[in-house]
Amino acid sequence: MDKALFETEIGVLTQAQATLAETGLDNAQYRHALAELTHHYQRLMREMHRLIRHSDRTEAELNAVNAKLQQLSAELEYKSRHDTLTGALNRGAVFELARTYLSNASMSLIMLDIDHFKRINDTFGHPTGDAVIQELIQRLRIVVNEQGDIGRVGGEEFTILLPKMPLEESGRLAEHIRQALARKPFDCLQTEQCVTASFGISWSPPGTDFEQAYSRADAALYQAKQQGRNRVVSEANRDQSTVAPA
Repeated sequence: MDKALFETEIGVLTQAQATLAETGLDNAQYRHALAELTHHYQRLMREMHRLIRHSDRTEAELNAVNAKLQQLSAELEYKSRHDTLTGALNRGAVFELARTYLSNASMSLIMLDIDHFKRINDTFGHPTGDAVIQELIQRLRIVVNEQGDIGRVGGEEFTILLPKMPLEESGRLAEHIRQALARKPFDCLQTEQCVTASFGISWSPPGTDFEQAYSRADAALYQAKQQGRNRVVSEANRDQSTVAPA
């Protein structure tokens, strides 16, 4: 016990113990000792309640601060991994996640690039160009659903990571996405104008360096553009492409 902190109370307690040990004292002396003891006990109880309230308030404040810090940490973590405009994974997060997938599984990689995007920006302005990108991501999410992870790796360039998906299946998915973009005008353009994209696909076994997988998909994407855009090219058959009427 810290005697300096409770010096007064210790003195009162000592005096009360001495009075209790005495014999032959009259009632007034006992009552006085009891009154002194009661007075200081009540003061201690008030102080204890004040400290408890202060402690509870401090604990609540600390809990609130801790919750806010956790929220801010989660927000910072999210922003460090996601594209601000679309909420898709950013380039760094795409590369990190792809390396994780390829460390123990095969993976198909779809790369797509909006066709003639500069023309959209020049015609409608950059805010409308941003709206096109946002609407494209919305359509990708509907088609891809939970099959893969969507990322934005450049201005109008996107990736879809498809762990454990065979190349043929990823080709069918890419064609489904291509049609979902090309067959329905984009609402944000308000001109009944469709937006198309070109696709390149690679497939990699476990242990593949992601930069190699990325390079092969990028080469297939380049081939799709060379062949006229609005089509899907797989690395397995780069001299051919799949394209359907929009």
